[in-house]
Formats: sequence, C-alpha cells, structure tokens
Amino acid sequence: MKKTLFPSCLLLLLLVTLSSHEFWLEPEKFIYSRGEAINIRFHVGENFEGVNWKGNHSRINSLTIYYGGVQDDLSAYINDDEGDSLQLSIYDECTALIAFNSTNSFLTLEPDKFNAYLQEDGLSNAIAYRKENNETDSTGREYYQRCAKVLLQIGSQKDNAFKTPTSLPLDIIPLSNPYVLKNNDSLKVKVLFNKQPLTDALIKIWNRDKDSTSKKEISTDNNGEAVFAVSTSGKWMVSAVKMVRLQNDPQAHWQSYWGSLTWGYK
Repeated sequence: MKKTLFPSCLLLLLLVTLSSHEFWLEPEKFIYSRGEAINIRFHVGENFEGVNWKGNHSRINSLTIYYGGVQDDLSAYINDDEGDSLQLSIYDECTALIAFNSTNSFLTLEPDKFNAYLQEDGLSNAIAYRKENNETDSTGREYYQRCAKVLLQIGSQKDNAFKTPTSLPLDIIPLSNPYVLKNNDSLKVKVLFNKQPLTDALIKIWNRDKDSTSKKEISTDNNGEAVFAVSTSGKWMVSAVKMVRLQNDPQAHWQSYWGSLTWGYK
C-alpha cells in the first residue's frame, strides 16, 4: 500500500554555469513533523550557497521518493512550465529519501577552463587520457547528468530508507542514518557508479552553519567508502563527480555524472 503523499510542483534547474557547478536538493529545513508542508528547492552554486535553476518535465530522467518501505515516482507531477520547488507532505513518521536524476545536458569549455575543472574535481583519469592522447590543448566537450539526493526526517521514527539503493548512475549512500548520530560521531559513506564501488574518487564534504561554510576533501578507499566526522548542526552535503570517455560520439568526448547527498539538523 502506498503512503499518503501530496507533491504539488517542482522547479528544476538544468543549465550549467562555468564558475558554479555543485548541484543539490535543499529543503527549507530537514526535520519535520507529520503532515507538515515540505518545500524542496533545486540549487546550484559554490561554497554551499545556491541559486535556483529552472527546468521542466522534459529534463527529468527520474524523481523518486523512498520511505516507509515503499517508493513513489514523483516525475508525473512535473509539467512543462518552469518552477522552483517540489512541495509535498508526508503523513508517516520515517526517514525519507528523495533522489533526482536529470537527462543529459551538454557543455563546452575552453582548454584551460576544462583542465582546471578536471583538476578541481580530482578527475585524474580524464587528465591522464588527455595528456596521453595530446588533447590537453583541446576544447572540452561533455554531456553531464545530475544525481542528487536529500534525506529528510519526519517525526521521531527512524528507519533504513537512508541506505536504499537507487537508480542513480552515481549514488552516494550513507552507511548509517545521519539522524541517529551524536555530535562529532563518524559517518561512513559508500560511492557507487553503475552499482559498483567507485574507488579512489575525490569526494567533497560541506557543512554550512550560521552563514559559514567549511569544506574538506577525502578519497574513497578500495571499497568505494570514506569516513568523516559530523557535527549535528547546520546542513551537510557530500558531492562527487565521475567522468567517462565516449567513443565515436559526434558531439561530445566525455560523459560526466555529478552526484550529491544532503541532510541537515535543526
């Protein structure tokens, strides 16, 4: 049996800017009472400070909520008009996971900007390929998809929705529920690409609290896992990028997947 769920509208943001490419799902808050109105914005920006993007139904590959042992497809509620938020209410006490995957978009970057982007996101495979194939001075031509998740806590009942496998190509999965952590406990996350552990991948960990953002970078191990300490204040994001080389595509040389996971505290 499906749970009671009332999505009403969604604004999706699916244009990329050259200077700000982190993308995440951000509700007005992360912890709710049963039946309370939830408003989730789709943000892009740097330093965990975002602005709204715009999109419509045609740019959604999947938009799914997981909670209480069930899952619901939210994409049918999105129309062709531009919007800025996903609005819903959940009438069960639970931990809820919402996952969004965009369709492909396309970008080009001048060689220096593309190289800097690869370096910033730790995409050593692409850097090495370009050097080995004399492409370092070539324009970057790339398809990209967004793979964004947000965890919400409704009421006091915690469950295992936080670790539900999704259909996202790049999936950042917490291995324990962030809403049961005590201050400065460690959280382990597992990063999967096409259901397989993504090893030696650079991940960025962001915490924004009281108008200040801190960030650190660590790499996943041979199991695709990474561990870091979490303070139970402010909002948190873990982000990562995976890029693969395309062969014989007439438009793009690369396909990238930009992933994020967000949660937060009162």
